[in-house]
Amino acid sequence: MLLGSWAARVPAVKEARGLGEAELGLMLLFMGLGALASFGPAGRVSDRIGAVTLTRGLALAYLAALPFLAVAPGTPGLALALFFFGITHGAMDVAMNSWGAEVERRIGRPVMSGFHAMWSLGAGAGAGLGFAATSLGAGVALHFTLAALVGLVLLCPFLLQPWTSARREGPGGGAPVFALPRGALVPVGMIGLASGLGEGGTADWSAIFLSAVAGAGESQATLGYALFAAAMLAMRLCTDRLARIAGPARVARAGALVASAGLALLLLPAPWPVALAGFALMGLGYAPLYPLCFSRAAADPDIPPGQAIAGVATLGYGSVLMGPPLIGLIADLLSLRAAFLLVALAALAAALLAPSLATAARSPGRTG
Repeated sequence: MLLGSWAARVPAVKEARGLGEAELGLMLLFMGLGALASFGPAGRVSDRIGAVTLTRGLALAYLAALPFLAVAPGTPGLALALFFFGITHGAMDVAMNSWGAEVERRIGRPVMSGFHAMWSLGAGAGAGLGFAATSLGAGVALHFTLAALVGLVLLCPFLLQPWTSARREGPGGGAPVFALPRGALVPVGMIGLASGLGEGGTADWSAIFLSAVAGAGESQATLGYALFAAAMLAMRLCTDRLARIAGPARVARAGALVASAGLALLLLPAPWPVALAGFALMGLGYAPLYPLCFSRAAADPDIPPGQAIAGVATLGYGSVLMGPPLIGLIADLLSLRAAFLLVALAALAAALLAPSLATAARSPGRTG
């Protein structure tokens, strides 16, 4: 919900701050750098103190980070706020996915996609709040403050649920600052990277694409990410069952190809409803990729779950946050459609790498 709220108001922040596309891309770069810096430490701390303990603390910090985006003074203040927002977002992703992997191992069947469906539900709700806020003329500061308060009310009962996380120690000193996947997890991380380009590009550029390229109005432009998230939610509610029936590799390949088809619609010189359909197909296609990547990482026999997830997240969620600045630079040099062509090529590459996820269906019950 917090990320969806931010995504819906990117055009408003861009206009209020007087930022060009390249300048906005630079601001988003700070968000990506914060996330990248957080993945490795979050993975190690999650293994050391327990995923649930880290998740609880990070949730409160993440809630506080959203309103700061609206009130940070000047461009340097916005850069600092986005850096902190990226840190809390990235570390929270590693911690809560590690917690989800513990649940998956305990019950002995794939459920990670169901957890990610709730992420999609929150992202869609945040984008919906953004649509309501822009329609009512609410300021960004009021919108972000209310979103954080609503998030706090929703989170508290779940953060207090009893759970004891396993504690694992990975390799000793000399661990790298940035976690990277290794061995069999390298192609898994590359699938995450391709998916992250699509998810991050949609979160930060869908509203601008719809308004500046496809000709949608301001309120209509907020619907792109909302529709993307709704489609992702619907598919993620089905992914665990599909993975048990068809296997994760086939599900991932089909998803990457559907995402490519959605991106192809964005490349057409068509009116904004066609672009909306493209974002919907992207949501359906990208939906299974992250959950399957994280299930495979957490099941790795050689790397502790927190650090395995952190390595995949560096490429996956790292591209969610680092991809938008890249899209901004390409859009400034060429066009926004040219930038989304790069995203489409990455989705096709993910389809080719899908066999690397084949072991995920056999591993959730491992207690290792």
